[in-house]
Amino acid sequence: CHHSSTPPACAALLGAGMCRLLGLSAGMHPVHATFWLVDAPDSLEVESRRNVDGSGIGYFRADGSAVVDKRPEAAYRDAAFVREALAIEACTFVAHVRLASTGTVSLENTHPFSMDGRLMAHNGGFGDLPALEAQLGDYRDLVSGDTDSERYFALITQQIDSHGGDVGAGIAAAARWIASHLPVTSLNTVVITPHEMWALRYPGTHALHIIERPAGPSTPSASAGPSAVGMHARDATSSVHSDDLQTRPSVVVASEELDGESGWRMLDVGELVQVSAELGVTSGIALPDPPEHPVPLPAGNPNIDT
Repeated sequence: CHHSSTPPACAALLGAGMCRLLGLSAGMHPVHATFWLVDAPDSLEVESRRNVDGSGIGYFRADGSAVVDKRPEAAYRDAAFVREALAIEACTFVAHVRLASTGTVSLENTHPFSMDGRLMAHNGGFGDLPALEAQLGDYRDLVSGDTDSERYFALITQQIDSHGGDVGAGIAAAARWIASHLPVTSLNTVVITPHEMWALRYPGTHALHIIERPAGPSTPSASAGPSAVGMHARDATSSVHSDDLQTRPSVVVASEELDGESGWRMLDVGELVQVSAELGVTSGIALPDPPEHPVPLPAGNPNIDT
């Protein structure tokens, strides 16, 4: 989708489905967390057919090395991966369920992505990838697939380097460049390192929520049922459970408010959040202006944040 494209040429962006995005940080303290992806509480098959193009989890081992466990398939095609609990011990996590708008359905195009000791997942889409590749220069070599998301991560990596290793500044600069030059539906993203997490919501097309969670049991709304030990939260396509969060605080970012937890806050449009290793949360409006070339989703699309 290029700047001069007619509406039919932008069909991939206009029809882009809603991926699911989740990040979790326990700061300096590794916790055991069990994830299910594309495992709808009401109908596994129905929901997995809505998000059919892959799912994955990224985290870091104790030595700081990155691990990405992902499959380019949905639940009804890869039951062994998504129906079995995947128990992980780490301080930070990022999980993603993909409905592709750019790039083929393949392992290389499945989120999360790993670059330079960081992991990233993206919910949204943008066009004119040749223009972005020209901006990337040698950083194009970091990209192995054909998604806009991985190129977005390469631009973030380039901008982090250009800003002296400041991850938040790099994310903001990369998003501003895309917003100024390319047609955009959404640049929502979560980036993690072994002990830190960043989340950006931009623009307002898709939702992104955050909860600063104290130690203790889940504190669901009255309609969500009784409290669970530690954290136990889920939405239509994913869930996470951690008994260790009975004694450890955490911060969670998610594209939807997960049942089982109350106290979610919607990020403001353009808001960039940083979660430190000590679980300090700082945020600000990194992108105050709308995209130069917005590509709104069709009226009535359930992915529009109203």
